[in-house]
Amino acid sequence: MILRRENAINDSSAPARAMGRLQGVEPVAVLDIGSNSVRLVVYEHHARTLTPLFNEKSACALGRGVAKTGEIAQKNAEIALKAIARFGLVTKLMEVPTVYVIATSAVREASNGREFMDKVELLMETKGHILSGEEEAHFTARGIVSGMPDFEGLVGDLGGGSLEFASVERDREPKGETFELGVIRLQDDSDLSPAEAVKIATKRLKNSTVLNSCECEVFCAIGGTWRAFASLMQVRENYPLHLVQGYEVKAKDAMKLAKLLVEDVEKVEGIETVSRARRDLMAYGAAAMIGVLEAGDFKKIIFSSLGGREGYLFDRLSKGEAAKDPLIEACEEICFLRSRSARHAVELEDFSERFLAAIGVHETKPQGRLRIATCLLSDIGWRGHRDYRGEQSVDLIAYSALLGTDHAGRAFMAEVLAVRYMGLKHTSSSRELTSLMGDKAHFNAQSLGALIRMAYVLSGAMPGILPVVEFGLVGQRLELILPGEFSFLDGLRLQSRLKQLATHLGYEESLVVVG
Repeated sequence: MILRRENAINDSSAPARAMGRLQGVEPVAVLDIGSNSVRLVVYEHHARTLTPLFNEKSACALGRGVAKTGEIAQKNAEIALKAIARFGLVTKLMEVPTVYVIATSAVREASNGREFMDKVELLMETKGHILSGEEEAHFTARGIVSGMPDFEGLVGDLGGGSLEFASVERDREPKGETFELGVIRLQDDSDLSPAEAVKIATKRLKNSTVLNSCECEVFCAIGGTWRAFASLMQVRENYPLHLVQGYEVKAKDAMKLAKLLVEDVEKVEGIETVSRARRDLMAYGAAAMIGVLEAGDFKKIIFSSLGGREGYLFDRLSKGEAAKDPLIEACEEICFLRSRSARHAVELEDFSERFLAAIGVHETKPQGRLRIATCLLSDIGWRGHRDYRGEQSVDLIAYSALLGTDHAGRAFMAEVLAVRYMGLKHTSSSRELTSLMGDKAHFNAQSLGALIRMAYVLSGAMPGILPVVEFGLVGQRLELILPGEFSFLDGLRLQSRLKQLATHLGYEESLVVVG
């Protein structure tokens, strides 16, 4: 029985979960107790792709003064415990059956860390795990791989109390180590002198086995302060996509900004976009960045919003689940939740593949997975007003929490959906992202968008039609071949969409053929 909306809201027997969530799965949560903040993230379910249901942090600076006193300050502990008490209530209200509690350097190094953790475990009603420095580095590396499956290079996770390194190489266990170089630790050890913090970072990193033996050209930066650093770089260069995950910069450009921040944070253009609480730490994050870049011969930096939390969960997946493609998994979930027919999306994958074969186009594996992902997302805007479905779909793709693709991939998928809803001459916001993917990828995105635009005229978004449609190429004429029983689909609208596709691809003619 379907309850009316007002009854569903007021009836205590109605399901607590709305239909917008996946059914038959249980949420999972991670409470991450760091040196600068405590954060609770509740994910929709424990799977290859993680979708946050709740994500909140509370600044508590547990690591402040630990290096000098050896203890977590009582005031800071009280702030943290108050936030954690609320987080415990949240997990109960959200009916989260599994909560993982992990703590890092502040709790690990403080003499009263175990006492603090005992209080946390009472509030959360579960056993916690105080990570060693090596474990922290390991889970950080695993978190990177969970979001960037093909990543190889050096990973650095900058927290409040420590900096963890992990060398990521294909089919090898990450090699990790930890240093007392967190931003709060650098503040304390340098007596609030950014210039002195650079000297400290440089000196301590001379002892890094992982960093000094690394021959890779890519450094992956993780941690709140380095994420703020990345966001600041985006503001300063007017970057069209304000997402940290997968953002790439030249190492020399990052070094220039880092030196400016160490010299005088308040004089750096764009610094007003950084929150005041994070701004006070920026110079020390920059000092650590300088130390890393001077010690390694890196050409490129990739920033990640994923780290130890995600790595901790990734390590707990089955081997088969961990091997899945995070982009395709996420797109399948979105398709199931937002499209009119998930089966139609699968048919569209085959339809587009057969079209490419008919015109003699051979995809690379990365191009193929982007095509499949976009087909899965091709109907996500149907509930929107017809005048705004395109822009809404572009925003959902370009700014969503999708993993497993870089910024060029996001731009590609956004352009496909823009053309699918608005046509080849659209002027949507996806045009701003064109520079991220290059001219050839932009042309391919428009081609796929025009094909999908035509496909929806054929099928009405329902399965059963696309599998019986064929294509032919006769000289410079593109043919769409319909079976006799569907001859009535040959209308002016279909002919117009086919002609637009053919013209875009450079064919002189197009024709609907009834077989």
